[in-house]
Amino acid sequence: MKNYEEKFNNAIKNTFYSKLPHAEMEFIKQKAYQLKFSHQELKQIIDMARDLGMWDEKSIIEIFDEHKQKKVVFTRLRQAYEKIRNTPNSYEDFELKNIPTEQKFTFKTENKDGFGLGLCPVASEKTRCCNLLTLDAVESCGFDCSYCSIQSFYNQNTITFDSAFKEKLLNLKLDKNKTYHIGTGQSSDSLMFGNREGILDALFLFAKENPNVILEFKTKSDNIKYLLDNEVPKNILCTWSLNTPTIIKNEEHLTASLQKRIASARKLADKGVKVGFHFHPIVEYKGYLDDYQAVYETLLTQFQPQEVALVSFGTLTFIKPVIKQLRNREFRTKITQIPHADASGKTSYPHATKVEMFKHAYENFKPWHSKVFFYLCMEEHSLWKETFGYEYSTNNDFERAMLSSYSQKIGTNFLI
Repeated sequence: MKNYEEKFNNAIKNTFYSKLPHAEMEFIKQKAYQLKFSHQELKQIIDMARDLGMWDEKSIIEIFDEHKQKKVVFTRLRQAYEKIRNTPNSYEDFELKNIPTEQKFTFKTENKDGFGLGLCPVASEKTRCCNLLTLDAVESCGFDCSYCSIQSFYNQNTITFDSAFKEKLLNLKLDKNKTYHIGTGQSSDSLMFGNREGILDALFLFAKENPNVILEFKTKSDNIKYLLDNEVPKNILCTWSLNTPTIIKNEEHLTASLQKRIASARKLADKGVKVGFHFHPIVEYKGYLDDYQAVYETLLTQFQPQEVALVSFGTLTFIKPVIKQLRNREFRTKITQIPHADASGKTSYPHATKVEMFKHAYENFKPWHSKVFFYLCMEEHSLWKETFGYEYSTNNDFERAMLSSYSQKIGTNFLI
């Protein structure tokens, strides 16, 4: 027994054991001593227990099998856990826990080393990518979306601005004979901080002086005062990441409501600014197709296709550091309660689920098919043909089609 005690204590190091409820800690310890679980088995059991609590599902105690053979017990436990994970989520009885009710963060301004355009941080050779260039105008985000990968890269409580951003932006060397697509919403939300530290002043000036740049502001906010009060260069696109009210309420904490996001897009479209919509991530849960269809129909009713530059679709994709970060938090989310399939080294929904969600989305936008640019964000090549009925043979072909469509929409020349 003493030998196993040492083994048990070593096995629970660097796990989430201490974050489990006391009753579950004692239960796992008792079963471990009784059945002599291995290091890896214990780690998996602890992760399962942590996930079940995070998902607001039955506890590890409730699904534990009472068989006396370790192999049988572990196999049945894993099966019970997988059954819960693979069943489409329901938010009907889901109860949020420890979710922030207001934004609490500190601002920091510093002269950062280096500056330039970066490639999309999730680009992969195995997926079809539009070759988006990114500009880190702000680092970290004040929203608290449970699925967001930003939380694994930056300190969520500190929002960092570059004190030399304007000067560095003006000194950026670009080819005047080439069209660029640059996004500012990869390391933070593009609009939630408004013109703090002169960020939007600098970006508007940059857009005016570089008409060959298509600058995209991507947001989940309704903070559009600066854009309403100022002349917006025609090469600036304002795009909203949208989701159903169910997902916004339970997983996109502190963001603007769906109604406020759409109303903000409508106000800017009325001003002549081209807008766009990202459905990323589309999340599977009971009744999700009907809920998303209601959002799609709202857009078709409230916007004309000539006002909309783009509509994109994507879904949940996880890397291990994000899953670990989520398990480390003291809150509830169902966002990782999905059947995890390999997705080019990451995990995501199975292929069949993706086909269902993307095909359903695209077909709902049929009236806009020839007038708005649609695309899948960072999905495998084969999904395009199955959902859109067409595909691009290379990333460069995808990029050219996108830039040509955007240029035509905003009334500028497309420069290869």
